[in-house]
Amino acid sequence: MDILRRNTDYGLRMMAALTDNFGDEPISARQLAERGKFSYELGCKILQKLHKAGLVESCMGSRGGFALARKPSEISLMQIINALQGKIRLNRCLAGGDGCEFQKNCRISTKLSCLQLYIEGYLDGIKLSDMAETRKDLAAETEALS
Repeated sequence: MDILRRNTDYGLRMMAALTDNFGDEPISARQLAERGKFSYELGCKILQKLHKAGLVESCMGSRGGFALARKPSEISLMQIINALQGKIRLNRCLAGGDGCEFQKNCRISTKLSCLQLYIEGYLDGIKLSDMAETRKDLAAETEALS
């Protein structure tokens, strides 16, 4: 089972492309879909969710398209994931409520809860700007090896 859904992966790729383009002209949904190698229709649906969450803004007109709504340093991977697929849960019992009959006496729920908190904190700590820096560092290392 994948923790990140396919559409979330596509959305992360679109947000990375918008990060690379931050401060420049907006990018059309069609261009983002072509770069990501998925359908235009799917790209539009993903962009609608990102827009509704306040992560991207749309610009109308012949030079219109999409751009980040905030600086890349202000948008975390967790915010993107939550906007596209909701909260990540390792196990049904971590969703709260009465989802598990063993919840009161469970030996593993404490460790799973700790792991859940770690994952959420880790993803919330990674900003789009961090991903852009990582790509630049990898490109520089690759070029140095050539």
